[in-house]
Amino acid sequence: MKKLKLVMVGNGMAGVRTLEEMLKLAPELYDVTVFGAEPHPNYNRILLSPVLAGEQTMDEIILNPLSWYDAHGITLHLGRPVTRIDRVRRQVVAADGTTAPYDRLLIATGSMPFVPPVPGKDLAGVLAYRDIADTQAMIDAAARYRHAVVIGGGLLGLEAANGLMQRGMQVTVVHLSDTLLERQLDRSASALLRQSLAERGLQFVLGARTQALLGHEDGPSAGRVRAVQLSDSAGRPVELPADLVVVAAGVRPNTALAEAAGLLCNRGIVVTDTLQSVTDPRIYAVGECAAHRGIAYGLVAPLFEQGKVCATHLAQMGIGRYLGSSVSTKLKVTGIDLFSAGNFSGGPGTEEITLSDPHTGVYKKLVIQGDRLVGACLYGDTVDGSWYFQLLREGRTIADIRDQLMFGEAAAGLAQP
Repeated sequence: MKKLKLVMVGNGMAGVRTLEEMLKLAPELYDVTVFGAEPHPNYNRILLSPVLAGEQTMDEIILNPLSWYDAHGITLHLGRPVTRIDRVRRQVVAADGTTAPYDRLLIATGSMPFVPPVPGKDLAGVLAYRDIADTQAMIDAAARYRHAVVIGGGLLGLEAANGLMQRGMQVTVVHLSDTLLERQLDRSASALLRQSLAERGLQFVLGARTQALLGHEDGPSAGRVRAVQLSDSAGRPVELPADLVVVAAGVRPNTALAEAAGLLCNRGIVVTDTLQSVTDPRIYAVGECAAHRGIAYGLVAPLFEQGKVCATHLAQMGIGRYLGSSVSTKLKVTGIDLFSAGNFSGGPGTEEITLSDPHTGVYKKLVIQGDRLVGACLYGDTVDGSWYFQLLREGRTIADIRDQLMFGEAAAGLAQP
């Protein structure tokens, strides 16, 4: 029998995990071709932060070396971004003219950094933080320059700031919100995090809006960034010296290719519960570029859940349904453990149980509605995070263990008859 042709656009974690799952189920079904925009095999993007901080090397974060592609007979085109999908001829076209026909197409193009449209964003020394090339450019800059400004106080921004500080730079984090990690932490936990990071040497300007990036106009550094111009929370102008500016102001699903091919996109490529495009069932999408029931997920666990379901359909064992993911965030920011899930902010109709021990740097907040746990935020001690998440996801009553809930799974287990 002639094999079907499967083409994958994108060579990141979500797409390659889908291929791995599919190859377990139907290793002989397809001739597989993969196009990657970067010149590297599949690597763990989450570990770019330890690479920046000097704790790991680029080689150590490779997930699937070139030998893996060879062993599975996969045709791999690295450094060749796909520029067009021809749905009539059923083929993709890369920037260098390489074409590949498909019977099934898997789009796994991930997301793109959002760079605010401020004057000076195209100066030398202004970087997003997304891939190996960005990370290497930051490492090179840290060896030559002193002052760095990171725009964005979310997870990526804090990881970039910490890595640059570890490499000897003076780093200031500029954030639009007045709290760090506002999507993952409540105000109390965020204040603890800021205090801890400030003690390590990071500087912060919160509640500040970036107005412009200023460059050197002459001399050997002409065309390179020299400062960040802000307005602070009171609207006053502030100028921060900056030899390097890292923009970590969020990401957007990378859907330009899909949109140009006429696929319906709305906060991502709109997919069904089988991860097929609602426009063209021969085309699948997984990862940060896909929008399922209105949500584009950015965490690894949901993306791998998508990959597992998608693989069953690519393998023609169409049994899986992706119904969305309950997400929790478990982070390690510069060695500090953080966890949050559900409605950790609380609000009308909820009760909050909090434990705060500034001496040990531990803060815990549980949000209860009726007899159900609906949210959790942990700082410094996250050992019971997965148990709280399980309670939250299952929606089971906590009436019988309410008094022990704050002290974790072991205490609750001892209290039950």
